[in-house]
Amino acid sequence: MSEKINKAYSVLGIIKRNFIYMDDQTFLLLYKSMVRPHIEFANSVWCPFKLGDIEEIEKIQKRATKLIIKLKDKPYKERLIHLNLSTLKYRRLRGDMIEVVKIIHNIYDAKVSPQLIINERANTRGNNFKLLNHTFHYDIRKHFFSARIVNIWNSLPNSVVEACSVNAFKAHLDKIWLHQDVKFDFRASLTGTGNRSKRIQDYGSL
Repeated sequence: MSEKINKAYSVLGIIKRNFIYMDDQTFLLLYKSMVRPHIEFANSVWCPFKLGDIEEIEKIQKRATKLIIKLKDKPYKERLIHLNLSTLKYRRLRGDMIEVVKIIHNIYDAKVSPQLIINERANTRGNNFKLLNHTFHYDIRKHFFSARIVNIWNSLPNSVVEACSVNAFKAHLDKIWLHQDVKFDFRASLTGTGNRSKRIQDYGSL
């Protein structure tokens, strides 16, 4: 992870040296195409769960948004709202759901994709593709892709999980998650998923 973080900071430094005065659109184009891919590579595999790691990754975007001079002195959350740029934590959660829908609807090759088991005995609440929740003896396994996605996926309504395409799924998901606090506050957690997760403690000024 540290290698990817260092690479992202390196690219961010190049942008800072070569683009002093940027408007919103120029920044978003440069950041999304040159910086963010480094810290979102293989998110499903190495998605951080330790609070310190989550913050270290988010700091990259925090520093990046300060490159826009008119936003430099505004709080991080206000900078994100102004740019309509979601937190990296939110994007990882959203990315997990996109991976699940591709697996459930056989867009990926079933021979190489993670095995997700449909819970045939689930009640009618949630959706028709509810996944079986596993019990683990070790806490670290709770953060594996096939485990951490279950409660969130099971909380989605049929109107989302039965979307006719991946793009339609993204649109429906964005709509129902539109007012989730975690979209612009990485210390927040998704609500309405059945997870008993805590907010990240305040580590200082943003």
